[in-house]
Amino acid sequence: MANRRWELPPGIALLMLALLPGGEGARGNEISPEKTLVWGVGLRSEVVLPVRYFFIQAVNTAGENFTLSPGKNPFTVKISSLSSEHLRVHAPAPLDRNDGSYLMRYRLYGSTEEGLKIEILYGEKHVAQSPYILKGPVYHEYCDCPDVDFAHWQASMSCPSEDLQISRDFSVFPHVDLKQMLREVPVRFGPRTGIIHYTILNNKIYRRTLGKYTDFKMFSDEMLLSLTRKVHLPDFEFYLNVGDWPVESRQFNETPGPVPILSWCGSAATRDIVLPTYDVTHSTLETLRGVSNDLLSIQGNTGPAWGSKTDKAFFRGRDSREDRLRLVNISKEHPELLDAGITGYFFFKEKEKDLGKASVIGFFDFFKYKYQVNVDGTVAAYRFPYLMLGNSLILKQESSYYENFYIHLKAGKHYVALREDLSDLIEKIKWAKQNDAKAQTIAREGQVSARELLQPSRLYCYYSMVFQMYAERQTSKPEIRQGMELVQQPTDYSSFCSCHRKNERDEL
Repeated sequence: MANRRWELPPGIALLMLALLPGGEGARGNEISPEKTLVWGVGLRSEVVLPVRYFFIQAVNTAGENFTLSPGKNPFTVKISSLSSEHLRVHAPAPLDRNDGSYLMRYRLYGSTEEGLKIEILYGEKHVAQSPYILKGPVYHEYCDCPDVDFAHWQASMSCPSEDLQISRDFSVFPHVDLKQMLREVPVRFGPRTGIIHYTILNNKIYRRTLGKYTDFKMFSDEMLLSLTRKVHLPDFEFYLNVGDWPVESRQFNETPGPVPILSWCGSAATRDIVLPTYDVTHSTLETLRGVSNDLLSIQGNTGPAWGSKTDKAFFRGRDSREDRLRLVNISKEHPELLDAGITGYFFFKEKEKDLGKASVIGFFDFFKYKYQVNVDGTVAAYRFPYLMLGNSLILKQESSYYENFYIHLKAGKHYVALREDLSDLIEKIKWAKQNDAKAQTIAREGQVSARELLQPSRLYCYYSMVFQMYAERQTSKPEIRQGMELVQQPTDYSSFCSCHRKNERDEL
């Protein structure tokens, strides 16, 4: 595969320039349909995702990007099949990201052989290169029609040739010894954790479970099924930890050394290979259907503009770590600076009487506050990616736990770091209030980076890159082991489609 790194499309690069301090934008000026920018993977027929999406950057007649919202619903998007066939498309109005750009999402509930026509209108005028023609076939999410060329699929998705976190994780594992794993994993991890033993063979998924806590296999199953519908994966055999905590504590210089367990969270003390969390994965698969908070919808629900937000730090969450209780005590001492509350007690029920129980608040309402406090739960707080997509400043507790994308973020540039014991929280809130422009700049930088890092297409790339690197390091052939069962693709009416790629392969 050619050497590709993540590069911002021209539209995003222009948007980032517009967001630099001092850029006043073009509020109040007329939108130019011809100069407005449109880009994104949702304009490419070969990219199959649960929800396709693209971006619209409003530009004025002078060629300047709007950096504030030019108004509610200035653009209309129409999506239709190029043929007379009936095609159900769920396409809500574009989301206003309140910075002059809009995010358009649409979910297909069927495939079309002829293709799609996407019209983007400002009033009655077409925007940019509208209408956009996506030549068929265009497949929907549940169409089982994998690209048999793995490298071709990665190129069509604009996947990079490497990711820093993946490279770091695999640096400890130049080889994957399946025989060692078969001996050790069931004994070391099976009884006390939730481990799923998978084999991918001929693009079919087989698995067996080890341990008591394996219910979350539904999240890994659905991602593997989705991925194998899109691309023919290499044959490989692996163990996935579906519990909260990473499990491989052996270090690379020990004998015997660590084994490559895949997990949804990493830590400084463990050597698990990190995948995107089950929460981010599931919300990506269920966008515009089964979830209300996802990485796309958040972008159009970021609350008031910076200057209109409540000038306080905010936190709501369960009692999954004692530090969160400390946060509530700090809030009681400094109510003018911090509004923090526990919404549910499980681990520290005896503390409810003293600390009180806060009412649950919708996640979108978090962004009414200018500063968001991110404190670990049992492991890394899985709300962090969603908070980063808002337009508040994130005050993040220092932690040994991390998700797959943390490595690309820097304290002081994308968020403000807090000591692990939260002893400097009030000091940092006061700093942010006294340095409002700097705080806003950090919030913007974090948001722009999160928008790029957390795109659904990038999630699929990340999974595929981990699986590819793992498969390349195997020292023996994967097998369907005793006790494994086939994980079936959906076979109901919603999955029906005519796969031309399968037909072409069968004719070879």
